[in-house]
Formats: sequence, structure tokens, C-alpha cells
Amino acid sequence: MRDTATSAPEQTGDRIENYPVTFFAVAMGLFGLTLSLRAAEHAWGLPATASLGALVLSVLALGAVALAYLAKVLKAPAAVAAEWHHPVKIAFFPTISISTILLAIALLPLAPGAAQVLWLAGAVAQAILALAVIGVWIGHRPFQTPHLSPAWFIPAVGNVLVPVAGVPLGYVDLSWLFFSAGLLFWMVLLTLVMNRLVFHDPLPGRLVPTLTILIAPPAVAFVAWTHLAAEPGPFGQILLNLGYVFLLIVLTQAGRFRALPFALSWWALSFPVAALSIASFVYGGLAGSGVHRLIGSVLAGALVPIIVLLIWKTGRAIAARKICQPE
Repeated sequence: MRDTATSAPEQTGDRIENYPVTFFAVAMGLFGLTLSLRAAEHAWGLPATASLGALVLSVLALGAVALAYLAKVLKAPAAVAAEWHHPVKIAFFPTISISTILLAIALLPLAPGAAQVLWLAGAVAQAILALAVIGVWIGHRPFQTPHLSPAWFIPAVGNVLVPVAGVPLGYVDLSWLFFSAGLLFWMVLLTLVMNRLVFHDPLPGRLVPTLTILIAPPAVAFVAWTHLAAEPGPFGQILLNLGYVFLLIVLTQAGRFRALPFALSWWALSFPVAALSIASFVYGGLAGSGVHRLIGSVLAGALVPIIVLLIWKTGRAIAARKICQPE
């Protein structure tokens, strides 16, 4: 009885110690769904029922993930430090600030005051985390080519996301600063990542879903650009169409996805698709393009079963204790 009584707390402690920061990608995906559904409702003149339900689910998920990771910070700080010093996992820390900024964007039409507080907190956290991650990248620690993956785009995505709520809240100059930094590091990292993908060994199985992250920077940057500039113009066209180009590139690798076992990295499929859906709806509204509104609708329609499948597989993996285990 004594062994049984002590094993449960030990197992709980072990699972908290191995709770990965990549869980925040779940919140990113759900907030992406929320904003994609909202854009679809606006484009087609539908009531904001589905997006409101998705928002409630997103907030609950972010709260649960944040509380669990806070428990890890308090009970297993050494494990958090180990994640920070991991050459791949470090890139996922800005998912914390990105989730906060996405929450601010989602709440902006509903509760502007709360959105401003959350945006400020998220922007400060994004600046700190992005600078810290980049500081590690260019610091004394050696990185090898196999450590590179599209997940390295995550800090850049966070930076270009800032203007989406920052400009409506009146922080225009600060939004330009974040946008410029995000665009710079996206272009630098794009060269490095494409070199790694083309000239070196294929991504390991668990990181293959992160290929979808290639879509996110130009798609998010386009949405941000429409807030910063009076009209999309040629530069906006380039950003949006780069999103479509990377979507087509990812689709050429779709066959590799089917043979892979589920991991939390599969949540990388969600937010980029949502971002490109939103970008398509935004351009469709600005340019009066029915084609782009249709593209946005197809992507939003594909996103719903993707999210449902990811939630189901994540729930099964948690129940089977295949997540929060030592790697």
C-alpha cells in the first residue's frame, strides 16, 4: 500500500517535470480557429456564434496550459531551464507571448480595455523572449544544421503579429518596430531553413509537421501590413502570395505526414492554415475579390476538421500517457 500511495504523486511530479512548452501551440491553434471563424462570419454576414464558442474554448485551453506550465516553473525549474537550453525547444518559448497577443486580438472587439492590457503584456513578453532566443542563437553556444527547423520562425511570427492589435490600439510606431524586426529575422531564417531542408538530411519525423510553419510568417505579415499601410499594394500582394506558395510547397510533402505517429508538433498544422485563411478573407474584403473569399472559406473549412482531429488525438495521447514523458 505504501508503494502504491507514493507512486501516484511521483508520477504526477514526473508528468509536470516533462510538461512541454510546446503545449502553448494548442492555444495558438485554437485562437487561430477563433479568428478564422470570425473572419468567415464577417465575410459572409453570419452571426458570431461559432467564433464565440471557439473563443471560450481557446481561453479555457490557454488557462489550463498556462496553469500547468506555471506548476512546472514552480516545481521543476531545472526542467524549464533544460527546455530553454534545448536547441529545438527554445524556439517554442515565444508561443507563450504569441498566445497572449492572440487572446488580445480575439478580445479587441469585445473588451478593448482587457485587450489593451493583454496586448501590452504580450508585446513586452514577445520582445523579451524574441531577444533572449536570438541572443542564445548568436551567442557562444554552438548550433548544428540538424537543429534548424521551421519552428525557428516562431519568434519572427510573434513580432509581425504585434501590429494586428497594436495599430487599432494606437501603438503605431511600436508596431512598426516589431514588424520590421520580425520581417528581418524571417528573411534571414528563411535562407537558413531552406538551405537546411534542401542540402541536408530530412527533418526527423516529429518535426515534419513544423513544415507547415513556413506558411505563417508571410500570412501573418500580410494581415499586419494591412493595418500598417493604407492599402495592400504590391508588397502586400507579395506577402499574401508567398503564403500560397508555401502552402503548395507543404502540400507536396503531405504524403510524409500520414505515416507519422502523433506528437504535439502536429499542432503546427493549425495556426498557419488559420493565418492564411484570415489573410485571404482580409484581402477578399479589401479588394472585393470573391476568389480570395472562397480561398479563405476553403481553408477555414479545412481548419475545422484539422482542429477536431488534433483535439481528439491530443486527448487520446494524454489518456494513454504518451505525452509529458521523458524523451
